Amino acid sequence: MRSNSRIYVAGHRGLVGSALVRALSSGGYSELLLRTRAELDLTRAEEVDRFFAEERPEYVFLAAAKVGGILANNSYPADFIRENLAIESHIIDASYRNGVDRLLFLGSSCIYPKLCPQPIKEEYLLTGPLEATNRPYALAKIAGVEMCWSYNRQYGTRFLSAMPTNIYGPGDNFHLANSHVLPALIRKVVQAKLAGARELEVWGTGTPRREFLYSDDLAEACLFLMNLPEERFASLLSEDVPPLVNVGTGEDVTIRELAELVCKVLEFDGNLVFDTSKPDGTPRKLLDVSRIAALGWKARTELAQGIRRTYESMREQLEAMAAQ
Repeated sequence: MRSNSRIYVAGHRGLVGSALVRALSSGGYSELLLRTRAELDLTRAEEVDRFFAEERPEYVFLAAAKVGGILANNSYPADFIRENLAIESHIIDASYRNGVDRLLFLGSSCIYPKLCPQPIKEEYLLTGPLEATNRPYALAKIAGVEMCWSYNRQYGTRFLSAMPTNIYGPGDNFHLANSHVLPALIRKVVQAKLAGARELEVWGTGTPRREFLYSDDLAEACLFLMNLPEERFASLLSEDVPPLVNVGTGEDVTIRELAELVCKVLEFDGNLVFDTSKPDGTPRKLLDVSRIAALGWKARTELAQGIRRTYESMREQLEAMAAQ
């Protein structure tokens, strides 16, 4: 990408999208195309078509999606599959028809089977049943990978899919019911401290293992992939395998260890209480990141450092939410 390339970041206000905007801005990219949902409804094909025809982006980061934790996925399965299928279908097709040079589709590690061998390699896609609690969302993301692959094969496009592990960072969703585990834990700890509580409730048994990637690290990985020299980028677009690259740290922790770390970073010394009536989800999700490592990229932010940065960047908002 050149400094004056026209770059569209779909979902620029979200956790990943906002990190992409920070990375692109600090990298000197001056022609960023950004639209709020009020300005551009990505679930409406005619609006997407009009935007692409008028703005002619050269590069597209497809980070827009309807996302949420276990409860949200269980409560609104139709919304999750309908909106995500619509968003990716409209953007991928419009990118092809308007001559986009490169597109990066952001997915999720939940596309892989629930009981996948660990660590999870890209080739494990579609080798077993999905986790039931987020199957509609996962199927929509799998469809996005397949769309990129299909358009590459039929039309010669250069669309790549990046599958990140669990993402956290500034701009995260801290809603107690609809957020992912790490931001929910951060808010719970802040709330417990303000209330003077001596216990912290954690969903599930605490035994599942999860990998966490700081959002700004993911953004750096995305720019790294989009700026690969032509030969290396083309090597990821084989007709024989999906154009798919895992992005993560290659390290994981148990939910108990995560909760203990959040408590340590935020200086809360209460006791952990595990609510085993709540679902655990997939037992383990650790990505094999050897493919992107071989290309020359590695995550830089340690988990404790990322938790501290996330909290500090959202401190006033979190304390206001916790006091409600």
